[in-house]
Amino acid sequence: MARKHPLASLFLFTAWVCLAADNVSTFSIVAYDPVNHDWGVAVASRYFSVGAVVPWAEAGVGAVATQANVNVGYGPRGIELLKSGLSAKEVIDRLLAEDKFEGKDGRQVAVADAKGNIAAYTGPKAPTWAGDRQGKNWSAQGNILVGAQVPEAMGKAFEATQGELAEKLFAALKAGDDAGGDSRGRQSASMLVVRKGGGRNTNNDHYIYINVDDSPAPIPELRRLLDLNLGYLYQDKVGKLLGAGKSTEARDAAAKAVRYMPSRPEAHITLGLLEYLAGDKGAALAELKKGQQGNENFRKQFESSARFRPAFRGILEDEEFLRQLFPGQK
Repeated sequence: MARKHPLASLFLFTAWVCLAADNVSTFSIVAYDPVNHDWGVAVASRYFSVGAVVPWAEAGVGAVATQANVNVGYGPRGIELLKSGLSAKEVIDRLLAEDKFEGKDGRQVAVADAKGNIAAYTGPKAPTWAGDRQGKNWSAQGNILVGAQVPEAMGKAFEATQGELAEKLFAALKAGDDAGGDSRGRQSASMLVVRKGGGRNTNNDHYIYINVDDSPAPIPELRRLLDLNLGYLYQDKVGKLLGAGKSTEARDAAAKAVRYMPSRPEAHITLGLLEYLAGDKGAALAELKKGQQGNENFRKQFESSARFRPAFRGILEDEEFLRQLFPGQK
């Protein structure tokens, strides 16, 4: 067998590095949730900080993923065109028609519009393997992938997963990664989900916005961040529901926060207080004990949380309950 010349190997390696540098080689999914009216993008890549380039979305307007021989301007311009009333397909046609930069035939872009219509484009010179697959409310696409099985697996996982859009997007991204993903390896991942007024605090449409910029295991880290993001969203929802006098719904939201943040004492404290408010002292004690484990600041956190809302203050006067919660303490 003939041996390759060292300079030839160096040339091939250099060409590969240049190709990797010029292309956001990645796999992504763009989707719409008609139940909650969410739009979102999830993406992973062997590329630093992919979330700074690929995902774009605006509540009530739509979502865009721009990648491969990427023209980052497709993101903000795509959102602008969607706001003007163009459909997903019309937006892509306009973006390509307006594109005066080199390498247009290597672009890859996917769009979900305000009505949930889906469209995608993979240029004939997008780095192989490159392609896209669509379903009713989603488009999965990628380039420099191990093969067509990546977007196909993403679509199947998206459709098989129940629940809100963020969970469906993550399932799709993980399935793409499990199917081989980016043929060069792993480095970053991102998820953006928008919902009108759905973000934490006031006037925030970013329901989910998490980024793993540089990690040897970006998908598990994205899962960790997603759990925190959803957990804090449900914690925030607890406060809003209590303010509206909906204690039963608040308890349900607190239970979801605990499911997403089982190691966070504050989540257990909130649920414990709501269980007590509902009259279930046994469940309240069990939940508060979970928040107490290994937490030297538990009593201070518990008393501060109980005093924060008038509805909770009765627990501080229940001496028998407090003796069970703090045995041997005054």
